Amino acid sequence: MTNLLYVQTSGIDTPERLYSPFILAQTAKAMGIDPIIYFLGMGVTVVKKGNAEKIKMGAFPTLQEVMDQSIKAGVKLMVCEQSCQLINLTTGDFIPTAEIVGAATLNDLVLEADGTMWF
Repeated sequence: MTNLLYVQTSGIDTPERLYSPFILAQTAKAMGIDPIIYFLGMGVTVVKKGNAEKIKMGAFPTLQEVMDQSIKAGVKLMVCEQSCQLINLTTGDFIPTAEIVGAATLNDLVLEADGTMWF
């Protein structure tokens, strides 16, 4: 199966950059492509409990609603453990469907992906 990796490095302070990986991942899933969104750096703030529900841009639903649609479609969410340590977040700070993974995981995902996009 073809797979795509979306890396979210932008955090909640740049809401205009947050919708794209979720919309693209949902689209990939509908196309029969296996998508993963990996949250790195300040991107980990996107999946911190309570943050996505506060973000709403234009005519789009809240980021939380878009995130929930992505999860329901089967999009995997992975969070960089080292990025969490940099900004003093712990495993319990994140939504339950976000898997905390080590830095080596990103290297493996990039090597295995048929394509990557960074936001």
